Amino acid sequence: MASSQRLEQWESRSEWVLAAVAVIFLVVYSVQVLAEPPRAVNNTLDAVMTVLYVTFVVDYVVRLTLAPQRVRWFFRHLLDLAIVVLPFLRPLRLLRLVVLVKVLHRAGGDAIRGRVVMYTAASATLLVYVASLAMLETERNAAEATITNFGEAVWWSIVTVTTVGYGDEYPVTTTGRVIAVLLMIGGISLIGVITATVASWIVERVSEEDSAHRAATAAQIDELRDEIRHLSRQLRGHDAGREHTRHLERESASHDEVRRGAWSPR
Repeated sequence: MASSQRLEQWESRSEWVLAAVAVIFLVVYSVQVLAEPPRAVNNTLDAVMTVLYVTFVVDYVVRLTLAPQRVRWFFRHLLDLAIVVLPFLRPLRLLRLVVLVKVLHRAGGDAIRGRVVMYTAASATLLVYVASLAMLETERNAAEATITNFGEAVWWSIVTVTTVGYGDEYPVTTTGRVIAVLLMIGGISLIGVITATVASWIVERVSEEDSAHRAATAAQIDELRDEIRHLSRQLRGHDAGREHTRHLERESASHDEVRRGAWSPR
C-alpha cells in the first residue's frame, strides 16, 4: 500500500480519537481554570493533560513517518511542529490550546462544513470559549487586571473575535496580549473560512441547477427526437400506404382495360 494511502487511513481513523482526547483535554483545562482546585489536585490534572497532549505529539510523529515525501511534508507542516513542540516550554504551554482547536476543527469541520450556520456557530463558540479560559488563567492574578472573572473573559473574547474592541476590558500581561493577537487572527480566519464556505456552497448550488437544467434540456431534446422519429415513421408508413393504394388502383384500372379489350365487339 502506498505511503499516501496509509497516511490517509491513519488520519481518517485517528481524527475522532484525537477529537475525544481533545474534548477530555478541554474539560480538564476548564476544571483547572474555573474551579481552581487545590495544588495537589491541580498537579494531578497537569499530569493528565500532559499525557493527553502526548497523544497529539504521537499523531504528528506518525503522520510524519507515513508521509510519502517526509522532507516536503515536514516543511509544509512547520506550524504543526511548532504547536506540538513549543508548549513543552513552560511559558508557552497555552499554545496547547491551539492544537486543541485544530484537532476539533479537523474532526468536526468536514462533517458540518456544508451546514454554514452550524459550522459558524460551532467554530465561533469553540474559539471564544478556549480564548476566554486562556485569558482568565493569564490575567486574573495580574496587577491592574481588568479581566478577573469568566464573564469578563467571555465578553472580552466576543468583542475581540468580532474585531469590535470596545476597550473596556483588555489584557495587561504579555501572554494575554499574545492570546489577543491569536484570537484576532483566529477571528479573521474564521470570517475568511465562512466566506469561502458560503461562496463554495453558492457555486455548488448554481452548478447543480445548471446541471439539472442541462439534463432537463437533454431529456426534452431526446423526447423531441423520438417524436420526430415516430412521426417520420408514421409519414413513411402513410406515404407507403398511399403509394400501395395508387399501385392497386393502377393495376385495377389496367385489368379493367384488359377486360374491356377482351370483350369488346369486333
